[in-house]
Amino acid sequence: MMRRFFAALFMVWALGFLWFAAALPQPAGDEQTDAVIVPTGGPGRISQGLEVLSEGQARTMLVTGVDPEVTPEEFAAEFEVSERQMKCCVTLGFSAVDTRSNATETAEWVEDQEIKSLRLVTTDWHMRRAAGELERMLPDDIRIVRDAVPSNPSLGALFLEYHKLLASTVRGLTGL
Repeated sequence: MMRRFFAALFMVWALGFLWFAAALPQPAGDEQTDAVIVPTGGPGRISQGLEVLSEGQARTMLVTGVDPEVTPEEFAAEFEVSERQMKCCVTLGFSAVDTRSNATETAEWVEDQEIKSLRLVTTDWHMRRAAGELERMLPDDIRIVRDAVPSNPSLGALFLEYHKLLASTVRGLTGL
């Protein structure tokens, strides 16, 4: 009986991993939102967020998880953001250190800004966990558009992220 249970559990785990790896989230397209949220950490995220902002698909942007040693001037120079755009439209968040605290920092900012819809820009392999954490932190009436940055993750990176997603989901279901 125990062998069947563990065999079934292994099959669920393996099929879940295959789904996770084979069906990575995709870019969102031209959908309008009030804001764009970009957690730091992966190539192409900030550039894609700035592109969304420049194309008028969002009016403001939060970059969450910025290293506290980075100044707004350094950020603007690194990503070629004008002073006007930095002042009006880009907020740098310095308190987050991981995906869970990105969601906390974002929820606080969204409440302060009276945001009703947002576009989450993160790497395709990170999207499910980042969106799940964000959905748990935000009120139900906030619409989240998932806008994945395509990547070519290694099998090891997918394996690690799949297990982080499982742990995050269990934590979310149990309230830990």
